Formats: sequence, structure tokens, C-alpha cells
Amino acid sequence: MKNIVVAGAGFAGLTAIRALRREGCDAPITLIAPRPVMLYSPALIWVPAGTRTERDITRPLHGFLRRYDVHFVQGNVTGIDAAAKRLRTTSGVLEYDRLVAATGGQYLKQLPGIEHTFLPCEGYTPTAALTERLNTLEGGTLAFGFSGNPKDSSGMRGGPLFEFLFVIDTVLRRQKRRDKFELVFFTPATEPGRRLGPEALGKLMREMERRGIRQHVGHKLKGFTGERVLTEGGDIKSDLTVFVPGMTGPAWAQDSDLPLSEGGFIRADDQCRVLGFEGNVYVAGDAGNFPGPEWMPKQGHLADIEARTVAKNLVGDLRGEERNYTFRKELVCIIDTLDNGILVFRNPSLGKVFRSRLTHWAKCIFESFYLYRYRITG
Repeated sequence: MKNIVVAGAGFAGLTAIRALRREGCDAPITLIAPRPVMLYSPALIWVPAGTRTERDITRPLHGFLRRYDVHFVQGNVTGIDAAAKRLRTTSGVLEYDRLVAATGGQYLKQLPGIEHTFLPCEGYTPTAALTERLNTLEGGTLAFGFSGNPKDSSGMRGGPLFEFLFVIDTVLRRQKRRDKFELVFFTPATEPGRRLGPEALGKLMREMERRGIRQHVGHKLKGFTGERVLTEGGDIKSDLTVFVPGMTGPAWAQDSDLPLSEGGFIRADDQCRVLGFEGNVYVAGDAGNFPGPEWMPKQGHLADIEARTVAKNLVGDLRGEERNYTFRKELVCIIDTLDNGILVFRNPSLGKVFRSRLTHWAKCIFESFYLYRYRITG
């Protein structure tokens, strides 16, 4: 019987497993990941507010693995010989008939002094460290910024940075100490948030102005120190710097026989089949480079859509059926501010922006629904 290896226990990898079983796939599935734990990363923005702990936003996968009859291997992917169908890992070589690459990408940490910044998108530990640092400050300047991958416009994750900025602003106001801090937003982009659409971009900039957040945009970044953000347009004094750099593809794919985009992501077609290895290797989530509009995001929602497309086509390939399912190109996100939210929807023919207090609660409800799928029992 054909065996399937899924690399990565994020949104894309776990959704691919669920979708494969729903499609009637009874082939053996092996999941390789550093830990048998699911992190609901969109909720990291609420950690500085004290409304989420690590336990709240993580789920052990033991019950999930039993329910879906998945063999788990703990380890990291280190390389691949796709022609020989062999995946190299820290736990040994895994041979496969079909591979789903869903390990996500990696951040470009090339700027000098980047170790002086906090990168909360990397997980709970850096977010908790950011929160601890914030709580020790009695005042000062807080700098929030992001950049992109100059070789791939999709290698950018600005949405969560906006959320951390707005949530921390709200937290300080609730603590009645906002007047003791200056908040600064910085990015080398001249139109930050442009990928969300012109209407959303305008709302974000106006929201910053309404909250008294200073903008320092359009200036190339030179690096960081413990007290400053260095840019070609002048330095920003900073007592705490939150920075989300651009993204590239997974490190293990860089020295492999997989085709990579100029920005370092694994190249695939509309069916999420890796070019040159169609029917054998699939990719979903942040690791992939897909055809589509330049505003296509790196986000959990699209990773889920891509993973379901992978499952449909992979099962068809196993059965010898002619399946060519393509995935929807769309952006759906709620930029949360803790007391409000901006819902952004975009596809090739439509763009909508909606602001309401209800969107904050909608994001909370969706979090509960999503995490329920990974409950321990089962």
C-alpha cells in the first residue's frame, strides 16, 4: 500500500491529514514534526493582553493522531532527495510514495542587530518574552515594524504586526499608562498593507493616526541596536522593538532537487503539485510559491484551502483518477485591536473592508471552533 508522509504540524499539515481521511484515503500516513503539539498562532496577539496563556492556544496531538490513524515521528526535516522519494530528518530517512511539504517558511534574519528585536510570530516563547519586557517598562518608545522578501512579494507577514501594534496600544490605554509611551510604526515599504487592498490600507493608516501612533515608512532598514532602529531616513529611539522580517522558504529545501522560486519558496502549480514532481510531492502553506495575484498572502486561512486541495488531488493520483482541483485565491483576515476589529476580504474580483466590535468576538469564536478539532479525547 502507498504510504504518505506529511511534513509539518501547522495549519497546512494537520488540515491535509484531516482532509485526506475525509476523502476516504486509507493509506498509511506518517507525520513528522518537532513536537506533537498544535499551536494556534493567530491567538498570540492576545498574550500581551493577558487573555491567553500557552495552554489556551496549544493542543497536544495525541488524540488527533489516534482519531486519524497517523504515525508520528518526532524530528526536523533536514533535506530531501525527491527523485528517490527519500526525506532526510533528524530521526533518520523517511521513504514515501507521496509527500506533503507543509513545514512553513523561515524568517530572513540578515539585518545587523536583529537579535535585539522581538519576533512574536515565531511562537509562544518570544511572545511571552515580549510581554514580560513590556510589563517591566514604566514608559518610553515602542517600535513596531515589518519588512518583506525583496525577491518574492508574497514573503511578507504584516497583518500580525498590525495586530500586535493595535492590541498593545489598547492594553496600555486600559492600564491608563498610554500617555507614558510613544508608539512608532516603521517599514521600508512606501505603502504598508497594500496587499490588503487600498481601502484597508487607508483604514489602517487612519487607525494609527487616531491612536496617535507615529509612522516612519518608506525608509530602508540598516539594522538595530538595543536602543534604536536604524534606517536611512533617520534612527528611531526604541525601548522595545517588535519586528517581523520578510520570509523565505524552508531551510531544508534550499539544498535539494526541488524547484525553488527566486525568493526561495517551493514552486507548485494551481493544484499544489510541486513542479517536476507532479503526483509525488505536494506543498501547502507558507513553504510554497503558487501562481496567482501578487497580493496572495502567507496566512493560515489560505494554508487550509491549499491543504484541502492537496488532499483531493493526492487521493485522485493514488486512485489513478484524473483530478485537477485548484484552490481559491483569496485573502480573509480580521485585524484585531482587542476592543474592535477590521475584517478584510479580497479575491481577484472583489475587495471588502468591514469594521465592527463584532469582528473581535467573531475571531474569538473561530478560535474556539478551530481548537475544538484538536481536542485531546478521541
